[in-house]
Amino acid sequence: MYDYFPQRNYNRTTIFSVSRIQADKEAWMSASADTETGFFENMNAGEFGMRGTILVGTASQGILRSVDDGATWHRLGLKEAIEFDGVVRSVVVHPQDPSIVLAGADGGLCISKDGGAHFSLIDSPMNGQTVWSIAIDPANPSYIYAGTGAPSRAALFRSKDDGKSWERLSPEIPEFCQGVNRPRILTICIDPVDTAQVWFGVEEGGAWRSFDHGDSWTRIDQDGGITNSDIHAIAILPPVEDKPGVAFVLTVNSVFTSTDGGRAWTGVPSRPRFDGMYYTRTVQPLPDSDVLMLAIGDGTPGTRSKLYRSVDRGVTWSASLLHSMPNSTFWAFGMHPADPQLLFAGTKYGDLFRSLDGGVSWFKEWRSFPEITAIAWTPFEAPVKAHPQSIA
Repeated sequence: MYDYFPQRNYNRTTIFSVSRIQADKEAWMSASADTETGFFENMNAGEFGMRGTILVGTASQGILRSVDDGATWHRLGLKEAIEFDGVVRSVVVHPQDPSIVLAGADGGLCISKDGGAHFSLIDSPMNGQTVWSIAIDPANPSYIYAGTGAPSRAALFRSKDDGKSWERLSPEIPEFCQGVNRPRILTICIDPVDTAQVWFGVEEGGAWRSFDHGDSWTRIDQDGGITNSDIHAIAILPPVEDKPGVAFVLTVNSVFTSTDGGRAWTGVPSRPRFDGMYYTRTVQPLPDSDVLMLAIGDGTPGTRSKLYRSVDRGVTWSASLLHSMPNSTFWAFGMHPADPQLLFAGTKYGDLFRSLDGGVSWFKEWRSFPEITAIAWTPFEAPVKAHPQSIA
């Protein structure tokens, strides 16, 4: 466990003010306690002193990073593998080394070995392509999977030696599709118990599964009960005591679950279940618990969106408390097992929300971002250096 979060000593009924630095200017923020919800209105989470690095991937400003708990944000420098105004689709922290961050960008797959301060290109067949998704085997992190997509050709790649060499895996995905013109691999999921089982999903290309680390694949959405090939997210909850494991496959308009290892699937349409909203974007399990978070909206980019939380492994869902209205559909979650209570969620049009209670309640960060595509945080404090072009 990383000691990045000092003890929070505060009285919920205390009214206080704190000094902060934002964009090189001293700002005072007044906070008043809400004893009903425990939420401190108008207060940024930085007052609690979280130490680490927050990384927000965007579709027009590369990766924006904060090492002062969101008080200031910095773009990448001018000589990085990821352009400071580039497109980033995926950001993943290494499961065993919090100083290592992988990013899928419009120029290929990139790596940082200093918590996101600097990125270099990993030489691979994905050079010059857009990488939409990344997964690192939590038990054997030398196995890395990455998926490409629009505007590049959608394909799945694997490394078995920490990214030193790569091979394109067997599933052949059509170059074009009906819904989004060019498919993209939006999600890769590794079974947390049996990491030989790997799943991936294609927006307009189906759900696929491997039992042998990706050597062979079976498409599961055509005959197994998953009735839509527009796959947005896949997640696995491991079995716990007398509870079976649960596999989740999110399509554009439904949540499908399986409790028998993927042999049979039950799907529930999202619109009647989630306050009339159909666009089922992504799901985030919280480690070592029965809790999941789900992001849903009324479309893309959307005008109405909510976050839902399940405490019973996806059987029932309740809406989280949002202290500000999001400006578009929630698009991505950011979580690290160092503290599962600290979560981030970003919207299509650049609102960044934070939760300090495992997703029960959320408040919006002080600034807006470009289009948010991915979020991660790591307890490693990146040596981010401010320079004239970095302030974002």
